[in-house]
Amino acid sequence: MARSQQDEESSVSAPAVRRFVIITGLSGAGKSAALRAFEDAGYYCIDNLPPKMVPAVAEMSRTGLSGMERVVVVVDMRGRRYFGREVEESLRSLERGEGWECRIIFVEADDATLVQRYKESRRPHPAARDGDVLEGIRTEREALAELRAFADLVVNTSGQSMHQIRARFKRLAEDLPGRLTVSLVSFGFKHGAPLDADMLLDVRFLPNPHYDPALRPLTGHDEPVRAAVLGAEGAPEFLRRTRELLEFLLPRYAAEGKTYFTVGIGCTGGRHRSVAIAEELRARLSGLGEGFSVHVRHRDVDRGG
Repeated sequence: MARSQQDEESSVSAPAVRRFVIITGLSGAGKSAALRAFEDAGYYCIDNLPPKMVPAVAEMSRTGLSGMERVVVVVDMRGRRYFGREVEESLRSLERGEGWECRIIFVEADDATLVQRYKESRRPHPAARDGDVLEGIRTEREALAELRAFADLVVNTSGQSMHQIRARFKRLAEDLPGRLTVSLVSFGFKHGAPLDADMLLDVRFLPNPHYDPALRPLTGHDEPVRAAVLGAEGAPEFLRRTRELLEFLLPRYAAEGKTYFTVGIGCTGGRHRSVAIAEELRARLSGLGEGFSVHVRHRDVDRGG
């Protein structure tokens, strides 16, 4: 049976879910790189927007202004007088409107990374007094603690280049609509665990290829190391049980509205066991379905020792 003209008009005019993303966090952590990544993904981007203006921007979108169905804004220390609970209040007001999906992304890094970035850029920190960058970082971290706790996603960019940060947010911007992004991060415990991990897996129970002279110069990307790690006693069962656990958990996290889940996979140095396990786990999670996106990042594979 042919559809009526009225039915066709109704389907065309049905309002799509609109998305409003707030990017905030520590100065120097990568908010600008994140904003550019979202802009490349087709979002309407606004830098340094006071939270009180969030409902006004939403109203502009509601009235049909083209190109504003997906909006991302950056709120930072330049508008610090607007913090407090105003971000939370503005988003609650927005979510009461029809068809809005709201997210807050908090970007941070450790003190050493932020100090190094400010040294390289030679720019003053917005919260620093008398040029004391470290004091400014700590002051800002304390001032934004409440907002960090309220965020839907905390992204830690410690030790990453701006190119890596932008690539990471590019994947996030592309995956955000209705999908749960699963990030598998291999790392070495000797370099510290990733601060943004939702789950940590320790694979140091497996034999260490570092002590095999033939395998030491290689990494978990190389077939001899992969064969040694994946063929070790306990490795197949560990992978099977981990896959089953994640297949159980991830749909439930997605049902609760979580959009990003980071699994840290650690060995001693982050070059052999964790790399091989992360790659194998990605392959085993590839059948999760369209509602999930799985990525791997090897944080310490290029570190020596």
